[in-house]
Amino acid sequence: MKIHLATDHAGLELKNAIKTYLQKKYIIVDHGAYEYDALDDYPDFIFPCALAVSKDISSRGIILGGSGQGEAMAANRIKGVRAAVFYNGPIEIIKLSREHNDANILSLGARFMSKSEIIKVIELWLSEPFAGGRHTRRVKKLDS
Repeated sequence: MKIHLATDHAGLELKNAIKTYLQKKYIIVDHGAYEYDALDDYPDFIFPCALAVSKDISSRGIILGGSGQGEAMAANRIKGVRAAVFYNGPIEIIKLSREHNDANILSLGARFMSKSEIIKVIELWLSEPFAGGRHTRRVKKLDS
């Protein structure tokens, strides 16, 4: 599986750690940021990542920001993207984002999670299948 990564300055350190971890099992495409710049703008990195995921339905995306909220809003503007936000709430949110919503991008709040917490969440998110069934109809409505 190919995984696209993107962040602004707020998630740079965690993105790099995630990249190192995931490179052992997956093909990783890093859309930036590549260096710390406190004045960078998350859409500059999130849009290319989300576009790449929308064009390759077999891939997934992991994006980070301070809260992950703005990053998910940006990603969800791209047709075919279903970005779910997680910043350390109930772990069931991760399962449901895949099982019911077929989320293809996971947006993480870097200011609210540690590296070990994020790795655990990513592993769960990548392994959780889409349930299909009645949820397929709903997802198709999102993407049409």
